[in-house]
Amino acid sequence: MIVEEAFRVLEDIGILVENEEALDLLSQAGGRIANDRRRVFIARETCERCMATVPHSFFLYDRDGEEAVRVGDDDVCFVPGSAATWVHDFATRSIRKATTRDVGEFVVLVDSLPAMDLQSTCVVPDDVPGALADRYRLFLALAYGRKPVVTGTFTKDAFATMHAFLTVVRGTAKAVREKPLAVFDCCPSSPLMWSDLTCQALIDCGRSGVPATIVPAPLMGATAPVTLMGTLVQHTAENLSGVVIHQTAGPGSPLVYGGAAAVFDMRKGTAPMSGIEAVMADAAYAQIGKHFGLPTHSYLGLSDAKTPDFQAGFETTLGAVLAALAGVNIVAGAGLLNYVNCQSLEKLIIDNEVCAHAQRLVQGIRLRGEDAGFDVIRECALSGSFLTSQHTRRHFREEVYYPGPVIDRLSQGDWEAAGGRSAADRAHDRVRQMRESAAVSPLDPTRMGELEARMASDAAAAGMEKLPEWRLF
Repeated sequence: MIVEEAFRVLEDIGILVENEEALDLLSQAGGRIANDRRRVFIARETCERCMATVPHSFFLYDRDGEEAVRVGDDDVCFVPGSAATWVHDFATRSIRKATTRDVGEFVVLVDSLPAMDLQSTCVVPDDVPGALADRYRLFLALAYGRKPVVTGTFTKDAFATMHAFLTVVRGTAKAVREKPLAVFDCCPSSPLMWSDLTCQALIDCGRSGVPATIVPAPLMGATAPVTLMGTLVQHTAENLSGVVIHQTAGPGSPLVYGGAAAVFDMRKGTAPMSGIEAVMADAAYAQIGKHFGLPTHSYLGLSDAKTPDFQAGFETTLGAVLAALAGVNIVAGAGLLNYVNCQSLEKLIIDNEVCAHAQRLVQGIRLRGEDAGFDVIRECALSGSFLTSQHTRRHFREEVYYPGPVIDRLSQGDWEAAGGRSAADRAHDRVRQMRESAAVSPLDPTRMGELEARMASDAAAAGMEKLPEWRLF
């Protein structure tokens, strides 16, 4: 019913499109353009034809060209969220604007966290003009990190520079297409509208073969129906309209069916993305994306709390576990607080453990050996000791996930002797250690020089005499 009504929405209500090139593409695809040259009506057959050209899965490759993650089926990978303009400063217990140093520290930390499968241009620095922040974040992510990057554009002209960055790293535009290093988030405006900027981002990604993620952000009760079913109908229609724009621009280019649902809190006037209804909507639309045979994305594993506290822990864990069980391919949100507006390095370290536990959960219960346990029980039950058996030594590392020191598994006495500290305190210790001895994976000097020259050129065109000091480690 949800899918059928979404097709009706596109056919009878249509979508608003602010980009002239997108209007031409939609007309080319068979869309009916209203007399005002803004509203477009899209037939079901057009949506189905465009969905048929989307790859069911694709691979992302790291900075060195090595295969990193597969996006598709029920494979799950975790990534920090995007576009946080604030950071939580644990030492001062305050929330402040982000700087270049915050971006660099974030990139280096993500690169070292094993459960973070992808890098993200999550932290938006306040010490460069807003028009440069998108390409500057990608510049730093490529300078300091090896993992594939989830990113996005803030201005229409940014994609050319960002694609040029990727080409410098890969060597050719053909290699950028063949071994994708980045995924670009493209966000329609609910209800049922594509802005000039986001249309252009979809078109640019489609034509260049760079993977894109469609990320509608319906706000239940404010920019979408208050009911879960109604929101899912609108969300589906917004995604399908993006599929048509993207695939008409570049048939066969990788595309992800995503979103970032939120609930409008009528009491506080806020938009919780960790509200249980938002989490349910995210898990539900992932099933709809899978029904269409498309790779999926969601904003889960984050918190609306303002500090890495108990609320942050339970909201993050609830979302991350449900995302993993739903088989969401790209789960964005680790480290995020305050309605995706704030990034916390301490929370990111804790969330790395949450995500690792979720990954262990979906690995399931497996047969280790030729029987379920009869032989080892026969061998060890009478002696009462499984601890020293060969079976235990053979399987304990693959069967049991052992978390890092941020998770407390000490006895009470040992915990008290170690200072009786909280998980957030222990995470802050890890952040401090990273700052003192960061394990950086620098790009080679030649390519780094090319990236810096392009970044400096864009900065000069925007009126900046020089970039902030970005060589941090």
